[in-house]
Amino acid sequence: MTKVIQLIDSLDAGGAERLAVTYANILTNKIEGSYLCATRKEGLLKSTIKDEVGFLFLNKKSSLDYSALKQFNKYLKKNNIKVVHAHATSFFFATLAKCLNPKLKIIWHDHYGNSEQLNKRPKWILKFCSLFFNQIFSVNQRLFDWAKNHLWCNNVDYLRNIVGLDGVDASTQLKGTEGKRVLCLANLRPQKDHINLFKAFQRVLVKHSEWTLHCVGKDFEDNYSQTVKQFLVRNKLHNSIYFYGSKSDVKNIMSQCEIGVLSSKSEGLPLALLEYGFGELATVVTNVGDCNRVIDSNELGLIVESENDVALSKALVYYIDNPLQRQKTSSNLRKKVTDDYSKDSVVQKLIKVYSTKQK
Repeated sequence: MTKVIQLIDSLDAGGAERLAVTYANILTNKIEGSYLCATRKEGLLKSTIKDEVGFLFLNKKSSLDYSALKQFNKYLKKNNIKVVHAHATSFFFATLAKCLNPKLKIIWHDHYGNSEQLNKRPKWILKFCSLFFNQIFSVNQRLFDWAKNHLWCNNVDYLRNIVGLDGVDASTQLKGTEGKRVLCLANLRPQKDHINLFKAFQRVLVKHSEWTLHCVGKDFEDNYSQTVKQFLVRNKLHNSIYFYGSKSDVKNIMSQCEIGVLSSKSEGLPLALLEYGFGELATVVTNVGDCNRVIDSNELGLIVESENDVALSKALVYYIDNPLQRQKTSSNLRKKVTDDYSKDSVVQKLIKVYSTKQK
C-alpha cells in the first residue's frame, strides 16, 4: 500500500488548491495514508480537509527556508511517506526535499493558468527541477505538449480536473432577486478579465436591469483589484455587481444562481467550469484553454471569443431570454461533467502512478 502527501503553497480557494484538497480527501479510503502539506500559508480550504487526512503546515518564509525543509523531511520519514504529489509552484520545494531524500517519488501537477501565453513562461528553474520528477500531470493539452517539448521528464500525462464540493457549510446568502442571478467563480487575477465581463454585463442591464452579477473569489487587494473596483464606481454598477471574496460553500452559492460565466483571457482547464456543470448552471465561457473540450456544442453551453464584451453579452442575454434552453443545456452539461470528469477514473489513474515502482 502507498502513502502520499499532496504539496501546495497555500489553502486559499484557487483551482490548484481545491484540487489538492480534493485529492487528499478522496484518497483517504483508497490508499494506506493520505496527507496534505501547505508550505506557505493556511486559508479558507483548511476547514474542508477531512479528519482522516494527515495535515502539516510549514509556514515557509522563503524559497530556501531550510528549517521548513528539515521539518517536512522529518514528517515524511516519521510517517513513512514515499510519494510527494506537488501542485503548481510547490515543485521547487519538492525538488529540494528529494535532494535530502533521493528515494522520494516526485509527481508534479501543472495547473498553469496562462496556457495561452506559454512562450512567456519562465522555464529554466522548472526545467532543471524536472530532472527530479518521476511523473508530470498536465491539466490541458497545451500544457501537456509544452511539458513534452520543454521539460526533462520522460513521463508526462494529461489528467482531467475533477470536482469536489462535499463537506462545506451553506452560510453565504447572495444579494439580488431570486431566479435572476449570474455567477462568476474566479479569483481577482488579470487573466480572469473581469473588466470585459463587466462591460458585457452593462449591455445586459440595458435590457434586463433586474438581473445581478455575483463575483466569488479571492481579492488580492492589488492594482488589478483596484482597477476592477474603480470601474464599478465609475459606471455606477454597485447595485448590480457584487463581490463576496473567497467562499467555501460553492455548492450552496451555485444553488442560488441561474447562469455561470467566465470571461478569461487565458486558462488551463478552469475548475469553475466543471463546478458550473456540477451545479447545473447554464454556462457561458470564453474560448481559452480546454474550455472547448468541455463545452464542445451549443447543447452544453455557449462559448465565445475572449476579450469580446459584445459576444459575451449576447450569450448572457440569450440565456436570460430563453429559460427553457437554459434548463436544457445546464442539464446536459451536468450529465457530461458527471460522466467524463468522475472521480473514479482519475483516482484509479493516480493510484496506479503512485504505486508504480521507480525505474
